[in-house]
Amino acid sequence: MKDTTPDRTERELQEALAALAGGVHAAPDAYRTARGEWLRRERRRRLVLAVLIAVVFALTTLIGLWVLNQAPADPGVIFSGTRVSLPRPSP
Repeated sequence: MKDTTPDRTERELQEALAALAGGVHAAPDAYRTARGEWLRRERRRRLVLAVLIAVVFALTTLIGLWVLNQAPADPGVIFSGTRVSLPRPSP
């Protein structure tokens, strides 16, 4: 009869993982290489984000200036030059 207790399963799994991990050998400079790649990607991400923010800011500024430039040159109803005063409220 086979022993299928959780202890046996755990032990066999632990032995298999230990044998698998024992065959893995990292390169001596693996950490330094991985960290350098990560830092390069982080710098690139920050640079792309800064450029994107600058482009969005410039576009919104240009669009705002264009919209303000599209305003009619003639004075509107509010600034028509006629002086109409409102009646003063009585005390």
